[in-house]
Amino acid sequence: MSMLSVEEALRKVLAWAAEPVDSERVPVADAFGRTLAAPLAALRTQPPFAASAMDGYAVRSADVTAPGARLTVIGTAPAGHAFAGRVGPGEAVRIFTGAPLPDGADAILIQENAEATEGGIVAHSAEPPGRFVRAAGLDFRTGEALLPAGRRIDPRAHALAAAMGHATLPVRRRPRVAILATGDELVRPGEDARPDQIVASNGYAVAGIVTAQGGEPIDLGIATDDFSALEQAIEAAEAARADVLVTLGGASVGDHDLVQSALTARGMQLGFWRIAMRPGKPLIFGSLGRMAILGLPGNPVSSIVCATLFLVPLLRALVGDPAAGEDRSEAATLTVDLPANDMRQDYLRAMLGRDGDGRLTATPFGRQDSSMLRVLAEAQGLVLRPPHAPPATAGTVCRVLRF
Repeated sequence: MSMLSVEEALRKVLAWAAEPVDSERVPVADAFGRTLAAPLAALRTQPPFAASAMDGYAVRSADVTAPGARLTVIGTAPAGHAFAGRVGPGEAVRIFTGAPLPDGADAILIQENAEATEGGIVAHSAEPPGRFVRAAGLDFRTGEALLPAGRRIDPRAHALAAAMGHATLPVRRRPRVAILATGDELVRPGEDARPDQIVASNGYAVAGIVTAQGGEPIDLGIATDDFSALEQAIEAAEAARADVLVTLGGASVGDHDLVQSALTARGMQLGFWRIAMRPGKPLIFGSLGRMAILGLPGNPVSSIVCATLFLVPLLRALVGDPAAGEDRSEAATLTVDLPANDMRQDYLRAMLGRDGDGRLTATPFGRQDSSMLRVLAEAQGLVLRPPHAPPATAGTVCRVLRF
């Protein structure tokens, strides 16, 4: 099988995820990070009444057409407590931000422009109608659709949904992602390791990515390089009703790389295997029934870069995000020279900064070995180098993908 381009591989992944996961209703307090399964319309008008935008005095604009007007204060209106009476000629009500505008009043004389006197105030400014008044429905009105399906509930959308009066929200359920590390060389952090073993780390990064994208990670542990162990782990993923099975390592074709064979024996329909990219060429994508299979390389950097490029869009598509496959890269200026590229698309770990004109800059690390987690942790983004890109000099514009 020839190597696919990154773009074609992503199209295949997103095509598989064209049908989102099921929806459910959750309390608004639990909705942060979830994705709306249906448009959300306002259940109330905001503000529901004309309200004061400042602390001061509710007045009739006709009474304060010029500085020096004297008004009698007839009451007080704190927020949450409307004044029950009516403001008549020559009268004012002490009012605070957010309180309903009393009947008869049509403007606010802010307290900085009023001088308290015995039983009243003297206005030091003229106030036109509507001055410092928030009209009813200024923000939104009942029935207005304000949040579309596919919108992720970030802090801003969370506040808006609550202000709209929703106690529960229709959201996509969390995609379940089973994560399986493979290899005789792996041990968990804290376990005794032989001199020929290393600590399994990729699974923690993948679980974090899943959680950050609104999914539910399922830890299947570490499977040894044994066919029956892999079969048992795949069965465990099916039993957990995983939407996605992510395997870590064993995706190549060496004598001990058994993942693809075990999945194929179980009935996996292979979508693609190799991608023209660096790091991460040996990446498996397929399906086993309604479970997607994403076989990531074992090298830590390859695994995390591939998860960023393919698992993140897959999860966003599964929750119905219409922008799941959009290009999230942006322009930056290289600060160093780069050599010509070969047939694979490169993703270079880089530091990002700003030049004297405020433009984004990118400085790739000198060493790009796919085993170097330290470099990846220090990096702030990836510089994209297309296949067969010619040499690039410092000052050249490139594309970067922020972490």
